[in-house]
Amino acid sequence: MKTDLRYAVSTLKPLGRLLVNTDNISTWEHDTKTLPFSCRRLRRKYRMFAKKYLEPIALEVDGDIEHFDPLPVLRAAGREGLLSEAMFRPVGSGSLSAMLFSGGLTFPIALKGEELMSACGGLGLLILDHELGIAPIMLAGDLFQFFKWLGKIAYANLHGEPCPVAFAITEPSAGSDVEETEGALKARLMTYAEPVEGGYRLNGRKVFISNGAVSKYVTLFAAMKGEGIESWTCFLLDKEMKGFSVGRHERKMGQRASDASELILEDVFVPGSRVIGKLRGGWALNRNVLVYSRVGVAAMSLGIARSALEKTVDFCRTHSLGGKRLIEYQDVQLSIADMMIDVSAARGMVWQAARSTKPYQAATAGAKVFASDTAYRVSNLAMEIMGDYGYVHEYGVEKALRDARLTQIYEGTNQVNRLAVIEWQFDSELAQTVY
Repeated sequence: MKTDLRYAVSTLKPLGRLLVNTDNISTWEHDTKTLPFSCRRLRRKYRMFAKKYLEPIALEVDGDIEHFDPLPVLRAAGREGLLSEAMFRPVGSGSLSAMLFSGGLTFPIALKGEELMSACGGLGLLILDHELGIAPIMLAGDLFQFFKWLGKIAYANLHGEPCPVAFAITEPSAGSDVEETEGALKARLMTYAEPVEGGYRLNGRKVFISNGAVSKYVTLFAAMKGEGIESWTCFLLDKEMKGFSVGRHERKMGQRASDASELILEDVFVPGSRVIGKLRGGWALNRNVLVYSRVGVAAMSLGIARSALEKTVDFCRTHSLGGKRLIEYQDVQLSIADMMIDVSAARGMVWQAARSTKPYQAATAGAKVFASDTAYRVSNLAMEIMGDYGYVHEYGVEKALRDARLTQIYEGTNQVNRLAVIEWQFDSELAQTVY
């Protein structure tokens, strides 16, 4: 007696067969088919790029970061249009149809984040951090700044001259507190700007800045001298400015291909034309940037989780125990099912948040928390299934676990993001008095 679903569906009448999907395709293909045509094309483009340029070198780079030169990867990403999508054609490579038909500006970023990070967390961050770096210009730059800087950056990247932009808010004594409303009021800021003729003189240090050593430009936040975070202002700095230098390079646990560096400012003169947004408007701008960018981090986490799942499935299909392939054992199937369910649930949250025409705080913060926690949980389960092999570098799941841990920290720790969910919903749902 045949008991599989496809046979069962074949016994239905024509109308019934239309209501049940029996396509024998992967989850990736099934989800891709649900997207508008322009987004399907983008997702396949990102997947092909990741498999061609990132996946073949992922383990080698992670194991020998001291000898890694990021410029060839950035050059390839630039020429393929992955670093110029903020500007639409013909200036950049952005797809207007993908944005319009998906419903949100951040949806293409979500697609790109998952695909690149599924190949390598470090190499993915190397490319994707650029989206965070240019976000202040996109959200608060005037038309002159928008076209001058984003146009110039897009042109350079498309023509094989890597021009990534970094984002700098973290200081030695001010980390996640500047990403949360109450904590920001008590943040100990040491990077400050002093008005001088024609612009501002900046002094101080920023730490743990992703791509700090390789980026050409930096959108950097500094308080006015003698004032607190209420005076925070965003400046666009060029790494060639006198007094601007790179200090310590951190030895990271994961996502190693993207450096985390200290930036040192010693009497750096910044012209007034490079103030992004309003003077003393940096705190509000920073909060909006984080709401916008957390969708990308959620998608990056999703990519790491998917990578761990795929590597586990490949392992279980090719390794045997007691004369049976691991994939044929029911307890292994149950664990893999849990991993598949978690990854699909995370993708649902990420895509829902990314499809919002205007991303809102509770959705993006919630997606970031769930997806990054999922990435860590799935990677940990992958190591349990693979046993001793899970600890071996060549199988990639110990790398996924290390890469996943960072997604629970940057763009605000997950504790801060949970508070962001509460903050957004407090007045509308949580603080109402019930009589």
